[in-house]
Amino acid sequence: MTTPPSSFGSLLRHLRRAAGLTQDELAERARMSKRGLQDLELGASQRPRQSTLALLAAALDLSA
Repeated sequence: MTTPPSSFGSLLRHLRRAAGLTQDELAERARMSKRGLQDLELGASQRPRQSTLALLAAALDLSA
């Protein structure tokens, strides 16, 4: 049994890797900068905007 990710950043990294995407690929799909994505994964950005969450969800093909 695996432990669920403990933070938004680790969850995002887990979902990105599960989708088989690099940071560059996800950033391009989500129309955001690689640096912005890195900040989210590292926890430097604690509260992403709702619009950013929506773009990431769409880029990762997540359902509601």
